Amino acid sequence: MKLFPNTVRGVVSAIDEIFNNNKYADKVIEKTLRSNPKWGARDRGFVAESVYEMVRWWRLIEAVSPSKDLYHKFGTYWILQGHKLPDWREFKSLKPDEVKAKMSRISQRAVLQSIPDWLDQMGEELLGESWDQEIDTLNQQAQVVLRVNTLKTTREQLMNRLAEDGVETYAPKGYKDALVLAKRQNIFKNPAFKEGMYEIQDASSQLVAASLDVEPGMRVIDACAGAGGKSLHLAALMENKGRILSMDVEDWKLTNTKLRARRNGVSIIETRLIEGNKTIKRLKDSADRVLLDVPCSGLGVLKRNPDTKWKLSPETIAKVQVLQQEIIQDYCYMVKPGGILVYATCSILPTENQHQVERFLASEKGQDFELMEDHKVLAQESGFDGFYIAKLKRKG
Repeated sequence: MKLFPNTVRGVVSAIDEIFNNNKYADKVIEKTLRSNPKWGARDRGFVAESVYEMVRWWRLIEAVSPSKDLYHKFGTYWILQGHKLPDWREFKSLKPDEVKAKMSRISQRAVLQSIPDWLDQMGEELLGESWDQEIDTLNQQAQVVLRVNTLKTTREQLMNRLAEDGVETYAPKGYKDALVLAKRQNIFKNPAFKEGMYEIQDASSQLVAASLDVEPGMRVIDACAGAGGKSLHLAALMENKGRILSMDVEDWKLTNTKLRARRNGVSIIETRLIEGNKTIKRLKDSADRVLLDVPCSGLGVLKRNPDTKWKLSPETIAKVQVLQQEIIQDYCYMVKPGGILVYATCSILPTENQHQVERFLASEKGQDFELMEDHKVLAQESGFDGFYIAKLKRKG
């Protein structure tokens, strides 16, 4: 593959922003692409993919790079990808044989898998023998998965519509509303997306709304709605009949939910900002179904957010576990007696998942609930993101 100075410069500049200015990779990439409107689809794809892959393998790159120079880091990455470097002055002192020799001497899993030592230790302690394969799977590039908006089309119809535009997809088994792109590409510009026929949503994430067993006409609360992806899925499952209250502590996320709902042809979503405990208390015994897709470490989605591992620490994970328990304790009574509460995370750690549910059920408020089932989704088993979904029933 031929390298071009302007796109390599874009990659190096983005890496500088991410690691030296502590910016989020997705925001940096978005800004970089927006600042270079003359780049074609191939250039934009190269920059985005190179930045994400360098972020993913940053510790390994640092371990084998001959210096801290960012062009050397890019050159090291390029060599590790099996490519030949061009004869540029930035790469003059880079010797591929030395890089490969350094690489061959590394045996430590945390370096080879490019993760912090503390994360490697925590993963092994909590997941045991499955950790090795799980972190290997989470270091692979994520597939692009669509969720078909069944309010506007069927999976078969959308598959055919996309095929006409040269977008090949396949339907994965066990996910009735999912389509996986055969080849990565910018799917947001497709007319079918602008018409609201699909959303980008990982297959594992699509299991969450399905677990609530919603029916048309129900009253449902999505209490940690974010930008509304699961609220939109719930609306489709409810055939746009009933009421969904999408709540969050960030108003800008709820604004995105409204925009997405309009594009999806959804009219049953109402958004509400959580301004304190009073907002929650007013909703006691009001919902047939409550979804708590709680804040978490995000370790189950490292495929698509590789910079997460560089921003986390044992302390931040401990803090989020406190918040998770507070949410399930404070929000649980929004579901009616006899209704269903779903607790979900995009984490693979038992301390954020089944341990939190066990702790809740052992508490005073938890005595009013019973665990119906839980689903531990590891990336190595599903091929998609890691998730946890627990379905609890409030006793009548």
